[in-house]
Amino acid sequence: MSDSKQTMIGIIGGSGLYEIDGLENATWQRVETPWGDPSDDILTGTLDGVKMAFLPRHGRGHVHSPSTVPYRANIDALKRLGVTDVFSVSACGSFRENMAPGDFVIVDQFIDRTIAREKSFFGTGCVAHVSVAHPTCPRLSDAAETAARAVGITVHRGGTYLAMEGPQFSSLAESIMYREVWKCDVIGMTNMPEAKLAREAELDYASIAMITDYDSWHPDHGEVDINTIIATLTGNAAHARDLVARLPALLGPQRAPCKHGCDRALEFAIMTAPDKRDPALVAKLGAVAGRVLG
Repeated sequence: MSDSKQTMIGIIGGSGLYEIDGLENATWQRVETPWGDPSDDILTGTLDGVKMAFLPRHGRGHVHSPSTVPYRANIDALKRLGVTDVFSVSACGSFRENMAPGDFVIVDQFIDRTIAREKSFFGTGCVAHVSVAHPTCPRLSDAAETAARAVGITVHRGGTYLAMEGPQFSSLAESIMYREVWKCDVIGMTNMPEAKLAREAELDYASIAMITDYDSWHPDHGEVDINTIIATLTGNAAHARDLVARLPALLGPQRAPCKHGCDRALEFAIMTAPDKRDPALVAKLGAVAGRVLG
């Protein structure tokens, strides 16, 4: 893990986004982690003088379902490479008439309804509690919004993302509940526990949700249609590549500490006394929590 003050942008690409255009010295790297293999090798290089790392969340060829994505390995691998700032790009459905297919949403809140995933790096032998009251970084969200507007994307700043387990889409009753009772804005299957793990790893994190459809609540659109989703994904992916290409210039090669404290989330989070910590677990936490564990 690098102690450099240089920016390194990590892009976790979701459905439809499997590459970054224009990377210099682009190389696919295999990264080993104590949490298993990441979803795929990681593409590294530079863009506009800023180091970049790209990880396809589902693997090239889309081999991982939302439930089987190795979230802990993915975040550990990015931190291990020296990534400082993570942009999550993912497909989602919309609960709002004004958030239409083809629009992007810069998410700022989550409701986690996933049930089959490991959600923390910590546990018995090294307990930690981080705050995810504000799970995304405003600085990175600002950059994502600016980049989206610069390339002509219709973008909505702020929204609550309902993270469902999947892989099936919502029932009509669930969709109505999420929209009308819980007041969610978009729905997807992959941003949790990814955002929680990024916070535990002291990585600044922003979520860019690309709308592919109205969820099944919409009376004029009926149930989610996979063919329509794929067609919209194609257009969204092109816009996402244009957005990503503008991020290095916006963030710059030199990085100051995050004024929101995202990169110091573990400062007071470790609860287990040093003499009670499990050495095996502490060893596994070397990349994500080495700054505070020593």
